[in-house]
Amino acid sequence: MNYSDKEFTLEVWGDFACFTRPELKVERVSYDVITPSAARAIFEAIFWKPAFKWQITEIQILNDIKWFSIKRNEVAAVASRGTKEIFIEDKRIMKNGLLLRDVRYKIKAKLVYIPVGERPKSAIAKHMADGNENPVKYYEMFERRARKGQCFTQPYLGCREFSASWRLVDDCEEQTPPQLINRDLGIMLYDMDFSENPGNPTQMFFHAEIKEGIISVPDPKSSEILQ
Repeated sequence: MNYSDKEFTLEVWGDFACFTRPELKVERVSYDVITPSAARAIFEAIFWKPAFKWQITEIQILNDIKWFSIKRNEVAAVASRGTKEIFIEDKRIMKNGLLLRDVRYKIKAKLVYIPVGERPKSAIAKHMADGNENPVKYYEMFERRARKGQCFTQPYLGCREFSASWRLVDDCEEQTPPQLINRDLGIMLYDMDFSENPGNPTQMFFHAEIKEGIISVPDPKSSEILQ
């Protein structure tokens, strides 16, 4: 097995979700389903190291797509080290949101190993030499953590207040079939590209289609990716 061929499957669910469309910034409006970038963040919350990256390959929709609208209080300011304190009462605004409820997905992702020579210098430990590392240990570490329900940070469904539950799906178990949904979702956010300018990443998009309840996610180097 090649290092980049190891694929894992998570079943992810939650009461509420919001995968915000970047073109609608004033009011939050969710995509119909989870985006590849949000799915990747769930895998990273469970286990991540500079030695590998997660690549989403497939998203299965296990529950019908259900919508609801809500009014939420948000803070119209961003805190940073260089700014003064923020008084919430002065910066609070009320916004409408079109969100998802009762979501459940089955997400497949590859754990792609990054050889030492291809990693940023800041991510390479001084004692680590090429050929001194076994990628299989990362596969085993992720499996152990996912089975035990361990995570570095709480995974969420688009917004941090919408926590996600998850479980590792074994290949040998009986699979829950996806919903028989066929829908052209148009252009969807794929991920953020930090390779050229880490401080100002480029948005990546792709043409998403639901076929029999399944979205096939292209490779990041594919011609299907739009920037």
